[in-house]
Amino acid sequence: MTGNTRNGGQLLVDCLMALGARHSFGVPGESYLAVLDALHDTAGRLDFTLCRHEGGAAFMAAAYGKLTGRPGIAWVTRGPGATNAAIGVHTAMQDSAPMILFVGQVGTGMKGREAFQELDYRAVFGSMAKWAVEINDGARLPEIVARAWKTATTGRPGPVVVALPEDMLSAPAPAAPLSGPGHYPEPAPDAGAVETTRAMLARAERPLILYGGCDWTSEGRAALQAFAEGSNIPVVSVFRYQDKFDNHSACFCGEAGVGTVPHVRGLLSGADVILAINTRFGENATAGYTALSVPQPAQRLVHVHASDNELGKVYQPELGVQAGPNAFVTALNAAGLVGGAWAGWRAEARAAWEAAFDLPDQPSPVDMGRVTAHLREVLPGDAIITNGAGNFAIWSGRFLKYGPDMRLLAPQSGAMGYGIPAAIAAKLVHPDRLVVCFAGDGDFQMTAAELASAAQAGAQPIILILNNGTYGTIRAHQEQHYPGRVSGTTMVNPDFPALARAHGFHAERVETTEGFAAAFARACASPTGAVLDLAISPEAITPRVSLSAMRAAGLARAGRD
Repeated sequence: MTGNTRNGGQLLVDCLMALGARHSFGVPGESYLAVLDALHDTAGRLDFTLCRHEGGAAFMAAAYGKLTGRPGIAWVTRGPGATNAAIGVHTAMQDSAPMILFVGQVGTGMKGREAFQELDYRAVFGSMAKWAVEINDGARLPEIVARAWKTATTGRPGPVVVALPEDMLSAPAPAAPLSGPGHYPEPAPDAGAVETTRAMLARAERPLILYGGCDWTSEGRAALQAFAEGSNIPVVSVFRYQDKFDNHSACFCGEAGVGTVPHVRGLLSGADVILAINTRFGENATAGYTALSVPQPAQRLVHVHASDNELGKVYQPELGVQAGPNAFVTALNAAGLVGGAWAGWRAEARAAWEAAFDLPDQPSPVDMGRVTAHLREVLPGDAIITNGAGNFAIWSGRFLKYGPDMRLLAPQSGAMGYGIPAAIAAKLVHPDRLVVCFAGDGDFQMTAAELASAAQAGAQPIILILNNGTYGTIRAHQEQHYPGRVSGTTMVNPDFPALARAHGFHAERVETTEGFAAAFARACASPTGAVLDLAISPEAITPRVSLSAMRAAGLARAGRD
């Protein structure tokens, strides 16, 4: 910005800083030059991370929101920039993660003519975001930005898209910036709902707690664990939220995710009372809506969510409670524990989960069963794990144990390419913590260009490439549905270590299981981040499980399906 008059770009940036924004991610564009000019003077207060692709920037913002609970901010230009960023908006929506995507727009005098790169962003993102809006009057910037922040963070958190006409950004903005954020406490449950929940659990024979969502506080997580452990009730996370409950607790019994493992499906279908907290009942958490019957499940269901739109959306609960997860579990724990004759039910479920870690040797040069066993021993207690999408993600999702301070950033949307941008965002937020990204070879190549962003920002994680030369998930489906007719899934890959070294990373090819531990130690010691290219057999698409694990899973569901 030049001169003494605050323009729309400067007012917008001042409002974001007042609301609490500290990081942002983007690819520059001529449609929001006034914002880039305003960001020139905000280093250390509102940082801008230069990205190589708008999809990478949007993934970073989505992961930032999931990690911090504050909206991740992404800046992209109009048209192609916005459509490239759509994958991050979709991911943030399915993750229920707060995010705001700011999109440059054509000038107000150009709209409606299909001007260069013009799109109607309310139409484009209307079904993908919580709210999509365009600001045509600079005087309304504080009002609309405050509403966008509130919308992204309250109820069911999610993404908001804000279009910014370039002439609005460069024109004088006759309004004062915000002085600070609004305060929106979680809705609290009424005492009657808490007591009814306790009574339903106390009368149960096979109770289950199913939880999800990213908007948990440390106090809320502690209250949930205290109630579950004190009441000896098994706990299951929805897809890719197992880091929100201490996996070392005897009450943690697994994740309801893609290809729900038999013992977890047995828990869902065999429970007689389910307390579902902060979950939206997606397809993966319900084994394709088969573990519970739609719309009225046989199980007695208590569904707790801060958004009334989620209550009764898929399943009609016996008790629907509009309350924030932290407020609800705090009130539930304070009201007193419950007890019943379900100790065996909980112990059996825990034993089945533990048995799944007892893997036989995997048919691969690098045995990921042994790799993850090593990582369970050496990862620090506050490590942050990220992954994109593919069958490889089963290793970070099911074969690590997440303690109370570990975090998992993984997309419920199944978006390939999320892991690297998420790892960069995590490293920017927590530069002193170990960040490890699991990436398939196809997944890695979706956002490999962001290695340059990581090097420039000084945010270099450790990236493990599970390189099997194939789009493994699709190949597995092909082999099941079209046996002997694999098509379009075999990849000829570049030299990944050479590519990583070109970006300034330490890099190695790991050819054997025995070579992994030393290579990982060298990666952890590297000040520039590291990429380890792991030789995985194309045949090792999904883990082989042990007989003991199959028996435990069978015991957990016996007679209850």
